[in-house]
Amino acid sequence: MSSKDDRTLGFYAEEASAYAGRDRLAEHSRIDPFVAGLKPGARILELGCGGGQDSEEMLRRGFDVVPTDGSPELAQQAELRLGRPVGVLLFEDLEEVAAYDGVWAHACLLHAPRPALPGIIDRIHQALRPGGIFYASFKAGGAEGRDGLGRYFNYLSAGELRTAFGDSARWQPLTIDEDTGSGYDRQPTRWLHALAIRSPKP
Repeated sequence: MSSKDDRTLGFYAEEASAYAGRDRLAEHSRIDPFVAGLKPGARILELGCGGGQDSEEMLRRGFDVVPTDGSPELAQQAELRLGRPVGVLLFEDLEEVAAYDGVWAHACLLHAPRPALPGIIDRIHQALRPGGIFYASFKAGGAEGRDGLGRYFNYLSAGELRTAFGDSARWQPLTIDEDTGSGYDRQPTRWLHALAIRSPKP
């Protein structure tokens, strides 16, 4: 199943400039534990980089960051911020093997259809080197749907998210925590944050 949702991509195409240019700081509280286990200069893939704020911060810290987004319009906006090429990549098109020390997916995999998510996580697992670190955040909920802006969200529970990661032996450890915050729509939101380390074993 494709992760491409025309209504969601259409929203980001129309709102790319406003979305990328909004007053949003990098996610320091989540970047800190993510990079804590990485060596200096580690290679990081960012999926769904949006305006590029998180990539910008990780580049500032000296990491070799590969920023990507599924929206060509947002990728173009991120290029303006970062001063470097930003790839256009849909989740299911990730095909690299053992290419990254870390994969950062802040508030992007939440747009993946529920049936497609386990396969996408499989691809991320494959793209990570043994011992590589994976971070992803999701809007919590009980059923998939659209927000007031027309964007699709999978709205997972913590249990559903853990199931999507598959065999627990692949990730040692996998931690999921929850907090409250907001997003582009400025609505109160429960967030799930997953931080996982690819097992050294195949």
